[in-house]
Amino acid sequence: MKWIKQILLTGRGRPAALFILLWALTMNILTELPPSWPPLHKPWSLVTSYFGTPFASGRHLLFDGYQKEYPRQPQSQPVTIVAIDEKSLQAFGQWPWPRYRLAELIEAIAKHKPAAVGLDLYMPEFDQTSPAQVAKGLKPEHQALAEQLRTLPSNEQVLAQSFRKTPIVLSAAGFDQPAYTTTAGMRTWPVQFQGGDKLPVFTRHFDQVLASLPELQAAARGQALVSVDLENGLVRHVPLVMNLADQAVPSLALEMFRVATGSAAVQVKVNPRGIESVGVADLNVQTLAKGDIPLHFAQHKTMATRYVSASDVIQGSVSPQMLSGKLILVGLTGSGLSDMRTTAIGETVPGIEIQAQLIESLFDGRVLQRPYWFKWAETLALLVVGGILIWYVPRPNSLLSVYLRKVPKSSLWLTLATNGLIIWIGFRIFAKTGLLFDAASFFLIISAVMGSLVSTVLAEIDNLKKSQEDIRHDVALQEARYAGERTALVRHNKAGAAPDFSMPFEDEVRT
Repeated sequence: MKWIKQILLTGRGRPAALFILLWALTMNILTELPPSWPPLHKPWSLVTSYFGTPFASGRHLLFDGYQKEYPRQPQSQPVTIVAIDEKSLQAFGQWPWPRYRLAELIEAIAKHKPAAVGLDLYMPEFDQTSPAQVAKGLKPEHQALAEQLRTLPSNEQVLAQSFRKTPIVLSAAGFDQPAYTTTAGMRTWPVQFQGGDKLPVFTRHFDQVLASLPELQAAARGQALVSVDLENGLVRHVPLVMNLADQAVPSLALEMFRVATGSAAVQVKVNPRGIESVGVADLNVQTLAKGDIPLHFAQHKTMATRYVSASDVIQGSVSPQMLSGKLILVGLTGSGLSDMRTTAIGETVPGIEIQAQLIESLFDGRVLQRPYWFKWAETLALLVVGGILIWYVPRPNSLLSVYLRKVPKSSLWLTLATNGLIIWIGFRIFAKTGLLFDAASFFLIISAVMGSLVSTVLAEIDNLKKSQEDIRHDVALQEARYAGERTALVRHNKAGAAPDFSMPFEDEVRT
């Protein structure tokens, strides 16, 4: 650490700049600690929350900006969304539809042999339009009719029968607290582990789940969670595997791939840092430690052609190519029915669109990555760059110092140009490789260090100018004083005696 000692001893603004560098690096690291590390406690949690916010917010804004400038370009269209939209509601009535109507839709899709059908719908209660449920509301004088209704199959039985003919994957939503119609578990298919026997404790965890009726779960070929957490109101990360009361449950995208490929299980690879990867069949996805991935969004308008109306499917007016061999998502998009979400590129879309974009990203292999070692590589790079600046900038004979003495106002433009270059490099890395390089932290930290150093250099230049002005002012005063004395002597000796200056002005000033 000799260079640190040298920096502290030589001064010229270096100690302050070094403190700023080390403090900023610490705050930046604390905002992105590995989840396997122990959580921060007070007062560090409060300090990080207050001083680390610019780093976390800047990182999110930068990554969102990358996506806005370079949204995902779809390479294929493996997904078709069968939307229960305004047109469908006008044709078949308000939602919820009777389950026999939903069965009619499922059978119309099944005719075209899709690879898998994911229902982004929850059916935790019995259909009140089922014959037996209608019989409960009949008056005593209609008991004969009630008995006849009870002999008919329920709407759940009709829907379950259509499920058995179709590769159906049901959706469920995780809850942190018990709520009406939630349960403590649901039917799932096995998840195979490598490197461990369960998910890490910091994986997204739910205690309760809103799932469909057991009769419908038994008829489906898969079931998955579709829960997505928001970050400041935006969807940025999507989990591929979650924890439901210590039960590993995959996301809808992975479960649909499992059903479509006929695989026995989803594979999860864990290590001491957390979840390393999640895969099914020949698909293997590197994830963050919690089992989630940053989703690279495409613009909604580029994918609008994959939407078809449920009413058109039921009526048989949809091209078979939109359904045959496709991964079909069935969900609500009608006004007031769908859960609208805002993506990282600022578009507000139905919740089912998030699932579709996840499937497409996995299918095309365009998955954003931020490896665990990236933070440490960035920190090391910041330490090296910051150390070089602290050592070089204050040197009196450095090119930067000489240039600042000639053009002091150029300091702002030099700082902006340096950071602009760093952000451009980060964007190019994102566009070419999908790696998320935190150029925002570079911008904040390098700006702070450069600002501290340049301020010191400019202050020294200003002090030097003031010293030179003071010297010139003193010289002017001395010249004026001696000029006055000469004039007085000349007037005093104007009788003819020559004045005697025993000490020349230049010698006195020099002395």
